[in-house]
Amino acid sequence: MSRLFYHVHPERLTLETKVVNANSGRVMLAESPFFPGGGGQLPDKGVIRWNGGEVTVTGFEPYGGGIWVLLADKVELSGTVEAAVDPDFRQMMRELHTDTHLLNAFVYQQFNGALVTGVQINPDGSARMDFDLPDADNDRLRALDGPINDAIKQDLTVGDSYVPIDDAIDGPGLIRTRSVAPPPTPDGKVRIVEIAGLDRQACGGTHLASTGRSRLVRVLKIDNKGRHNRRVKIGLVGLATGT
Repeated sequence: MSRLFYHVHPERLTLETKVVNANSGRVMLAESPFFPGGGGQLPDKGVIRWNGGEVTVTGFEPYGGGIWVLLADKVELSGTVEAAVDPDFRQMMRELHTDTHLLNAFVYQQFNGALVTGVQINPDGSARMDFDLPDADNDRLRALDGPINDAIKQDLTVGDSYVPIDDAIDGPGLIRTRSVAPPPTPDGKVRIVEIAGLDRQACGGTHLASTGRSRLVRVLKIDNKGRHNRRVKIGLVGLATGT
């Protein structure tokens, strides 16, 4: 089974790797530590270094089964390079993504298996999740930062495993979105992220190794978005506006 580098080595943020394809202002790497974005999580920031200098990574673009790494300058790289992820930005994304799993877990458990209809993690230390919750009590949703922070303080282990896609579809509560599921691996498996003793759900993003590595969170706002959607915005305490 082929596993992505940032899933297998989530703590390794610098990697010496070979260029397998390149043209002006873009490069494809044999292995990449960069998370290219998806599922509401923003792509990594970082740089690529070589013996002639350093260039900032500006984005990612799928191409022919691989990923172009887009560069700030019109350089054309070859040979061996060093790819380096911005550690502070990755840490914030991992915190918020783990915390959205906690929010998702408690909404699913306390509101009759409500499904996610949208998610967005923001660069200001906040994140929002939309849920199919036509009749939910907003005060109950606002109170969810209590159990979320309790789970953070318990420092629960966060791990992953892979199951066949049919098992993920049929497994109760493994896929929590109404219309989107993480893409399967080439051998037809789906990655399942598990927060020990609390939650299991399909996901392709990056997460903390344990919940205790996150700052505490606050529920910042509850919005009604249409007849069915309820939007819950959370923020890292001391970072997001309003915390």
